[in-house]
Amino acid sequence: MASKRANEELPVIARFEVRRRNYLAPNGAISRPLPAFASDAKLLIELYRSMVLLRLFDRKAVALQRTGRLGTYAVSLGQEAVSVGIASAMRQEDVLLPSYRDNGALLWRGVKPEEILLFWGGDERGNQFSGPVHDFPFCVPVGSQAPHAAGVAYALKLRKQPRVAVCLFGDGATSKGDVYEAMNFAGVHKLPLVFVVTNNQWAISVPLRLQTASETLAQKAIAAGFSGEQVDGCDVVAVRAAAEEAIAAARDGKGPHFIEAVTYRLGDHTTSDDALRYRSAEEVRAHWKEEPIARLRSYLVGQNMWTKADEERLAAECHERIEAAVQRYLTTPPRRPETMFDNLYAELPEAYAAQRRELAGEDDA
Repeated sequence: MASKRANEELPVIARFEVRRRNYLAPNGAISRPLPAFASDAKLLIELYRSMVLLRLFDRKAVALQRTGRLGTYAVSLGQEAVSVGIASAMRQEDVLLPSYRDNGALLWRGVKPEEILLFWGGDERGNQFSGPVHDFPFCVPVGSQAPHAAGVAYALKLRKQPRVAVCLFGDGATSKGDVYEAMNFAGVHKLPLVFVVTNNQWAISVPLRLQTASETLAQKAIAAGFSGEQVDGCDVVAVRAAAEEAIAAARDGKGPHFIEAVTYRLGDHTTSDDALRYRSAEEVRAHWKEEPIARLRSYLVGQNMWTKADEERLAAECHERIEAAVQRYLTTPPRRPETMFDNLYAELPEAYAAQRRELAGEDDA
């Protein structure tokens, strides 16, 4: 009892809180006053169009993989609002550091669909994309883009450039030391860096409850000395609003921010996965009621911003664009094998130069 009384007398030296942001309910109804940009019908429609394009593109990519014309591929089914919402709040001069599931952000920033297909078809020329040249390529290792993002943000601050690094990763990455080290470095140096975790509840087959005992992932930023917030990751308005504020603050020298976008992975982890082996079909069906595309469409229809004819035109436009991109991908001549040496060294050592000449069929005399 004496020990309990002593603990009660200890002073509280700090208190912390994590806030959650959402604007659109699953049925498209407004749950709280909308941010200013939501009055721009053109922007909301562009967000909607981009999410639909991403979903249809993913569907085609899976079909290509199943017929042996594409490698392993990760779909964004159910979480399209995250990558699209985040990218829409960025400026062209900002730096994107994506994971392997962030095709929506790349497409928003100008990457061509066929370039994405090239990469997942095993051709590194897909990383020489049409988006901003300073954006980073896909990061397949889990969480290793976070230290890269800290380095980028440190360089931006050192050069006194009003630019922001935006790093996207999944909930599984928050269990990696790479992410904590990057967050700690960002906090110490007040870097212009926004970390975005897509909490889709599953790190491949590992549920969130087996990854962490934390009530939220957003609170992990507190230990690194900056704030984190949780947003409804199925509400593209909430994602865009959170990103807009975080990026603006980072650009103004107020340091890093952490956004946890809570969503749900409606599909398999990748085309090499079978999610039915570790979660029930009933669980997935329940989360379909929350998905982001139907949610925004319901809002747009309710506001007389979108019609059935608009939907039909969009489907036709997306189909035409995707099919044209697929044809460009499939008809791209393969790289010659000797090109594997082209970007290894500024000046290729003779041992490798000889191998290159041999592959090229050149006379080594």
